[in-house]
Amino acid sequence: MTTIVQISDTHFGTEQLPVMRALEEHVRAHGADLLILSGDITQRARAGEFAAAQAFVQRLQDLGIPETLVIPGNHDIPLYNLFARAFTPYRNYQRHFGNNLEPTFETDDMLVIGLNTTHPRRHKDGVVTARQVRAVSRRLKDCDPGKVRILVAHQPFGAMVQSDLSNLQHGAEPALHCWAEEGLDLVMGGHIHLPYVLPLSGQYSGLSREIWMVQAGTALSSRLRGTSPNSFNRLKLHSGIDKKVCVERWDLLDDHFAPASHFNLHW
Repeated sequence: MTTIVQISDTHFGTEQLPVMRALEEHVRAHGADLLILSGDITQRARAGEFAAAQAFVQRLQDLGIPETLVIPGNHDIPLYNLFARAFTPYRNYQRHFGNNLEPTFETDDMLVIGLNTTHPRRHKDGVVTARQVRAVSRRLKDCDPGKVRILVAHQPFGAMVQSDLSNLQHGAEPALHCWAEEGLDLVMGGHIHLPYVLPLSGQYSGLSREIWMVQAGTALSSRLRGTSPNSFNRLKLHSGIDKKVCVERWDLLDDHFAPASHFNLHW
């Protein structure tokens, strides 16, 4: 069994120290094989915010999660510094999390593909390009079908509530149809600060196989949505012929994180 911890929308600059400590204690107690940070690492893409985020991720590695996969979100591009937004939009991100904006991670049990759906000419919307569709399709096609195949993007591919339809990726439907043909299992994201697990066949009819959407809430930030507390996801992967994934959501309860819900996904 392989374990993933997914955090998202940390929005460093608005992080809460007690929540950070609670997440660190969870990792100290439970560990994991891979940490996924699915964008909006910072609030305003400032160097100090990225430095604080980098230090936090390093602490989680030291406490028991040896591997990480990080992608940018729309908040990780400067908003008010128009020169930097136009000419060096990812400079601070790359200084702290590396030059690769679309990292991948693969083991005997899983393939995780990071997708950068941000762009400096867009304020917050995500877009999947034809080039990205082809690149992901090739990687999926070459992957052992017994592995759990995961795509990570910041903006969501599926909506739980009507008001979030405007937040969906542009180009989501043709991309998902193509990736379903090549065996994609899960799409993970953040952006809207609302955690949920959703079968995408209910929103996109005609998918050749089920693709599950696993959305994370906001892990550390004071920028909460409605009554949703700070939360993160813990995924337990079982690869092979009887491939399955257990998705647990852990919510902040007083001064610690506690299990809140779980979903058993099968294919």
